[in-house]
Amino acid sequence: MSIFTGAGVAIVTPFHEDGSVDYEKLGEIIEDQIANHTDAIVICGTTGEASTLTHGEHLKAIKYTIDKVAKRIPVIAGTGSNCTETAIMLSKEAESYGADGVLLVTPYYNKATQKGLIAHFTAIANSISIPVVLYNVPSRTGCNILPETAVTLAKNVENIVAIKEACGNISQIAKLAALADGCIDIYSGNDDQVVPILSLGGKGVISVLSNVAPQETHDMCQKFFDGDVAGSREIQLKAMDLIDALFCEVNPIPVKAAMNLMGWNVGGLRAPLTVMEEANQQKLAKAMEEFGIKLA
Repeated sequence: MSIFTGAGVAIVTPFHEDGSVDYEKLGEIIEDQIANHTDAIVICGTTGEASTLTHGEHLKAIKYTIDKVAKRIPVIAGTGSNCTETAIMLSKEAESYGADGVLLVTPYYNKATQKGLIAHFTAIANSISIPVVLYNVPSRTGCNILPETAVTLAKNVENIVAIKEACGNISQIAKLAALADGCIDIYSGNDDQVVPILSLGGKGVISVLSNVAPQETHDMCQKFFDGDVAGSREIQLKAMDLIDALFCEVNPIPVKAAMNLMGWNVGGLRAPLTVMEEANQQKLAKAMEEFGIKLA
């Protein structure tokens, strides 16, 4: 059984003016996401700026989210690292807090061979008993999980059950779906490829868009599952300009700007990320309004 089907939000981490994590605001965002039918919360992923949180902040954010959600929907904790031992530590802690699964990004900077990826992910998965979602995002990590590697892991490690595919290469994802033949759940990691990946048998999306349009992102998936492919496609195509604006600078710069434009007051970004360029912010605001999002 899948950890979730539909739209899982790759949720932002809000900050106070002094740069500390604003847990109260995080709680408000979580409640709004659940009210707008988000199907899962993914905490401390790329969008959540996990790479610039301390280990203490990282673990506190995971525990806070699990406690706040209180089993209403699944919580998947981002616990990946380019250090296998660190990823094991974070994953064990997330499991002890009650996470429904973990999201493990490929090792970045030091990277790995395909053999190394198998060893890395196997060691982490074997240290816990909850489900593991692999996260393939070579544009950020310089490391690509080949379809054969994902299938090998899914067939040989019991709790490696899914992959978030953000390689951007729909042909590679189609090959993965063909080789897997259902042995691994596939989630879109790119908001502009949700419907194409659903058409290949995907289970949903782990979404940046869901931060600002949770109901619509949920509906895009649900309509597809209900057989309303035209309705699903309509939402996908309507969202394309907004998705483009949400990725016109490196994520999560635009999505935090978008949430601040909506009045969420999620704060700034941890260095080395910087405030969005004014021209891009104007483009973002225009795309949001055209999509039907009310600005503060």
